[in-house]
Amino acid sequence: MTDVVLRATSLVKTYTKPFSGRRVEAVRGVSFEVERGEIFGFLGPNGAGKTTTLKMLMGLVAPTSGTMEILGVRVPSSDVMGRVGFLPENPYVYPYLSPREFVSLCGRLSGLRGPQLRGRVARAIADVGMAHAADRAVRTLSKGMLQRIGIAAALVHDPDLVVFDEPMSGLDPVGRKEVRDLIVAQKAAGKTVFFSSHILSDVEMLCDRVCILRKGEVVVSGALRSLLAQDKKRSEVTVVGAREALVGALGKMSQVTRAAGDTVVLEVEGDGALQEIVARVLAEGARLDSITPKRETLEDLFVRQAI
Repeated sequence: MTDVVLRATSLVKTYTKPFSGRRVEAVRGVSFEVERGEIFGFLGPNGAGKTTTLKMLMGLVAPTSGTMEILGVRVPSSDVMGRVGFLPENPYVYPYLSPREFVSLCGRLSGLRGPQLRGRVARAIADVGMAHAADRAVRTLSKGMLQRIGIAAALVHDPDLVVFDEPMSGLDPVGRKEVRDLIVAQKAAGKTVFFSSHILSDVEMLCDRVCILRKGEVVVSGALRSLLAQDKKRSEVTVVGAREALVGALGKMSQVTRAAGDTVVLEVEGDGALQEIVARVLAEGARLDSITPKRETLEDLFVRQAI
């Protein structure tokens, strides 16, 4: 059994605008692999091509060129999609059904029947925290509640691969935590989770590997731990009692992030620069209030590579 659950190879999607006939490349040669049992983050700014790529993988949009495989099967293929759970960016839930009826419909479309269907529906609704509203009309629910129902519908048939497009959208902090816990539970059960999100703190907390798009192309891809490795040591230094001349000198040696009165906060890169600043501060008679090591975050990486 292959360890690669999802593979995209040189995906290209080109649209032709009506009237003008101008060709727009939404996705430009995107390639990546998602391994079995991992949580994979798919990132990028608005318009980077994330949703278009997901739609191609799910068979909703035909690629202009390139190939895709899910669970070892070339897609699009109806044979493999029954093992995939998909939450679109804006899930549509029929307004005149109840959550139980809608999730049951999705379960039946995935081949579930009888007691197994009823049990799976009840569990999926409970897992997303919607048991209390399972029989209310969908049209009376909030956006966050609709998002939860969309997640339940994606999970009801116990898929091997879960694909979420912005699963945290519309959720409050409690809802986000519950969805994070749900994603972790999927991994613990041996499932593979592939999701896109703009909430980078959640991605950094959850993901084993990430792929970042910019203007339809992959600019970063790899294990999150390696991408955020501390090859460049940075420190935040707070100096108290710094005169104007000293502040000016420190600004040439590092980045001043805050300054108020005789207190200045610096961001220093590298041990050598840190030693020079410490020596200069002490020589000038100012006081080092604190030196705090800083690590690169996913947000730092994202801003540097994708913006």
